[in-house]
Amino acid sequence: MIKRTLKQIQEMAQGQPISSEYSAIVVEGVSKDTREDMSGKLYIPIIGENFNGHAFVRDAIEKKGAVASFWQKDQPEPPTDLNLIVVDDTIEALQHLASSYRNQIGMKVVGITGSNGKTTTKDMVTSVLETTFRVHKTAGNYNNHIGLPLTILSMKEDTEVAVLEMGMSGRGEIELLSSIAKPDAAVITNIGESHMQDLGSREGIAEAKLEIAAGLKQDGKLIINGDEPLLTDRVGGKTNVIPFGLKANNDYQAKDITLKGRGTHFIIEETEYFIPVLGAHNVTNALAAIIVGELFGVSEVKRKKGLEQLVITGMRNEVVETSGGWTVINDAYNASPTSMRAALDLLGSLDGYGKKIAVLGDMLELGDMEKTFHHEIGQYVKEKNVDYVFTFGALGMEIAKGAQEVMEPSHVKPFMNKQELTRELLPLLENGDVVMVKGSRGMKLEEVIEGIK
Repeated sequence: MIKRTLKQIQEMAQGQPISSEYSAIVVEGVSKDTREDMSGKLYIPIIGENFNGHAFVRDAIEKKGAVASFWQKDQPEPPTDLNLIVVDDTIEALQHLASSYRNQIGMKVVGITGSNGKTTTKDMVTSVLETTFRVHKTAGNYNNHIGLPLTILSMKEDTEVAVLEMGMSGRGEIELLSSIAKPDAAVITNIGESHMQDLGSREGIAEAKLEIAAGLKQDGKLIINGDEPLLTDRVGGKTNVIPFGLKANNDYQAKDITLKGRGTHFIIEETEYFIPVLGAHNVTNALAAIIVGELFGVSEVKRKKGLEQLVITGMRNEVVETSGGWTVINDAYNASPTSMRAALDLLGSLDGYGKKIAVLGDMLELGDMEKTFHHEIGQYVKEKNVDYVFTFGALGMEIAKGAQEVMEPSHVKPFMNKQELTRELLPLLENGDVVMVKGSRGMKLEEVIEGIK
């Protein structure tokens, strides 16, 4: 983590000059949360819609052990007896500090964005690069204008590569993150329908995701899903672009995809790879990791090893074996129409199971077309060899309506209560069955999984 004197912190954050008597005090780490151990750290008081971190500055220093704090200059009554660095805006100061620290360390950076698959791709890229380098990656969902700077500032000085996830809700956000991170390689996993509510169309989403190229190093590479015309049409012919995917027009194409046991085999040119997760969509994510590894000089042997020993962040196609003998695929972390279709493709492609059951929840933040998107997901079940569909939530009702049009209506069961859903699902389950659980984070469908384990 960052370790600098207050004088250095003030200069890096573009704060106002501090008294010379405090300038040699050493800061080790930063935090915006006084519930954490603040010992030796710099406190960052964030101002939000319903809170103001400046109210906790004194506690952070006097009770929690912080050695200093930022103070936004428009906030009244700054304590005169505490070590403060006065800044124009505390969030912007945090971003300046992170950008400066990134430049001082001089590590390589991989930036990753996309509507779906960001975290899985981040895990894959990290696993490949860790075979050769000291790597630091985004923790949890620290992928926004506050989380990304905090991720950078938590890196050790000897970090060789940072793998940084970049999320957004509107225009300009990824451009800001890219300008802070200055990636050597930038990955766009796909373009889905998430944030349609804010950006209006998939075209708008594509343009927002392409902002990741804004901070790309002069010789940096933009690695894009070449199966997505909304991306390829916008970057046409640029020499620094590397397309990947399942179609033949890509520079990197995966072939002969085979699901076996708990993992997936595939071939690139003459080389066979294995990933310990299921689904063709995860093969696409793995292609991005292979490209990054090759660009950074990771040998083919180590690229294969990195993917084989992959550990995915929880609730993303996580296979759960139950005491009753049925298998649950926990993909309950988040959902969009694109990822929901991928989940149903995966469920339909699984061999060797008894009944195949989909438990699907609401997909959130889809804007005015949300009912249409949910209805279409229900219809998508057609010819997917799915035996039962259970839905949860008000929008899940629309999934159920669509599914009832293409399969036996009595095998489609909508619910507004997770406990009732679980009670009706359990008697149906037998040894050898498989259940796919998928929904947006706010639906908390992992509670259903706990009830059927």
